[in-house]
Amino acid sequence: MTDKLNQNAVTGTACIITGGLLNDVHAKTAHGLIRQSDRFQILGVLDHISAGEDAGMLLDGKHRNIPVFHTIEQLIGHCGQKPDYAIIGMATKGGVLPEELYPLVKQTLEMGISLVNGLHETIGDIEEFSAVAKQGQSRILDIRKPKGFKDLHFWTGKIKEVKALKLAVLGTDCALGKRTTTKFLVNELKEHGCDAHMVYTGQTGWLQGGQYGFVFDATPNDFISGELEHSVCQCWEKEDPDVILLEGQSSLRNPSGPCGSEYIISCELDGVILQHAPGRTYFNGLEKYGKPIPTIEEEIALIKMLGTDTICITLNSEGLTPKEAQNIKNKIEQELGIPTVLPLEEGMNRCAATIKQMMHKKKDVVPVTRP
Repeated sequence: MTDKLNQNAVTGTACIITGGLLNDVHAKTAHGLIRQSDRFQILGVLDHISAGEDAGMLLDGKHRNIPVFHTIEQLIGHCGQKPDYAIIGMATKGGVLPEELYPLVKQTLEMGISLVNGLHETIGDIEEFSAVAKQGQSRILDIRKPKGFKDLHFWTGKIKEVKALKLAVLGTDCALGKRTTTKFLVNELKEHGCDAHMVYTGQTGWLQGGQYGFVFDATPNDFISGELEHSVCQCWEKEDPDVILLEGQSSLRNPSGPCGSEYIISCELDGVILQHAPGRTYFNGLEKYGKPIPTIEEEIALIKMLGTDTICITLNSEGLTPKEAQNIKNKIEQELGIPTVLPLEEGMNRCAATIKQMMHKKKDVVPVTRP
């Protein structure tokens, strides 16, 4: 059966379905869950190409005791238990479930394993899956299914009441690791004694355990600004945090989905952390379109025109050697005078230190050191 999503109730053990894409950028949902999930205990990954490996080692060379299996039977035999959920952990062309995965999805539902689907296609509306789920007494959770009209919010101006420092991790392109950087930064700020919270704007943020946010690309455009404001205000009212960090989507000038001005304007951001991939020339997946990604300097100027400053630059080092990445990082910081870091390689300590300085300067915001 298809359930109306009850966020607080969805938790437990899970496996991730990646359909042979585990070692590919299209499995970024799986990558996020492998790195960290407060909502699910990940028992393993189902991926026929990478079976036999440790998912963490494949991802970034860190053993995380998340084995990769060829079949669900192998996973259950290894773990000694059946997972509560199977999560679709990759993006596909057109956002539809590939037909080659139909047998595996049906099998998990038949076994009483509930399906969590972050694809655009709502699997619960497909009769052959909903019928199998009913027989297996499992559930289908389509987390990208749009909210009902009565559950959506228009922008009201209530954002003025939020006294926490409001920042967003935006990027010069899509698929850069903005969510990962946001998570790293939240964790680092907590290590620095700051009460920091993340507002997620994609399905993976919710899957990782996010309590405040919404799925940006499943929301009608008229309500984007209102949903952003509502999520930030809800976080402020319930948590009283020092810092609220928003997960960015796409980029300000990616022609396939320009995004970001809503964050800056409707949330009255205090600053932006700008993520960039120096190894890319063209927008991801749009190489044939032939339009180069704007320079960091151009994006910083655009962000300034929209109403806020870029306080830190974070770099995705794809396509670069470690030495090249370090040289580019040093050059950018020297030329722009903005702290520049490599999140995966160096962590977010310097960026967190910059934010703590901002907290001390921001009127009416007093940083609280918590145990």
